[in-house]
Amino acid sequence: MINWGILGAGKIALRFAKSLESEPNSRLTAVSCRTQAKADAFAAEHGNCKAYAGHEKLLADPSIDAIYLALPHGLHHEWAIKALTSGKAVLCEKPAALSADQVKEMIHTASHSHRLFMEAMKPRFVPLYGHLKKLLSEGCIGELRSVEASLCNQVPPQYIAHSYHTQPIQGGCLLDCGIYCASWLEDLMDGEVAVRQVSSSITSDIDYYVHADLTIGGRPALLECAFDRLKPRQAILRGTEGHIVVDDLHRPQSMTICPDGRESQTIRMPYVVDDFYGEICHFVRCLQEGIPESPIMSFGASIRCAHILDCIRENIPG
Repeated sequence: MINWGILGAGKIALRFAKSLESEPNSRLTAVSCRTQAKADAFAAEHGNCKAYAGHEKLLADPSIDAIYLALPHGLHHEWAIKALTSGKAVLCEKPAALSADQVKEMIHTASHSHRLFMEAMKPRFVPLYGHLKKLLSEGCIGELRSVEASLCNQVPPQYIAHSYHTQPIQGGCLLDCGIYCASWLEDLMDGEVAVRQVSSSITSDIDYYVHADLTIGGRPALLECAFDRLKPRQAILRGTEGHIVVDDLHRPQSMTICPDGRESQTIRMPYVVDDFYGEICHFVRCLQEGIPESPIMSFGASIRCAHILDCIRENIPG
């Protein structure tokens, strides 16, 4: 049985804890946040697990095997390293960190401490994603030529104004939404990343919209993300013999395969439990079997995802 601790008690931590209830080899043992009252409220909602005011106290608990790191983006680097050095395995919410250099430091710590670390990139662990990869390997649209990944949301101003998403350094749509898009590009396209053009909408140093025209391994790639506009949230994969449109790329359950000269086909594959469950089960299996690095969301994948965002950020006008 894996005893879990959760750092942070926000909305995503609540969703994770609910999903964890369905994983047969896991138990939520403790939660930590800044105030005792908030920790107590979270614990009461999830089986009266231990509640700590302060993340150091949770990391000092010898009964905890694994950490789900659900803190704001800017805290991932610090607390992942602290958790790993305290002997805990770490499942870190995306983005793993603010830059590729930070991710490299986290992975170095994981390797040095012989502890499992994985970025929680949910889309890679849902049933549809694995089926898509299989179809691509079978040549369902021929040779892959380009990938377009767009995740644009119209976030209510009253929500985002009080969120860390509008705070300097750790805020912006590129880190929050763009990392999902980067994951698609990273996994499907090998080779060097080059930036052709970036356009954006910036307010008070926070990116509310980013449109990045890239090449990866010499093939065209598009990354688009937003807090200020709603567009179809899709990944479009174009090949020599057709294309595929994946809906809701951050939580995919359906895709339409459009082979050239033949009738299109829509495939729907629902989650097992929910969109968190697949990554939880995979992480638990790796931990129990002593697998030091996820073969699905590898160290290299996390570094390269962060590198894609670094390249785009360096080319945002102004």
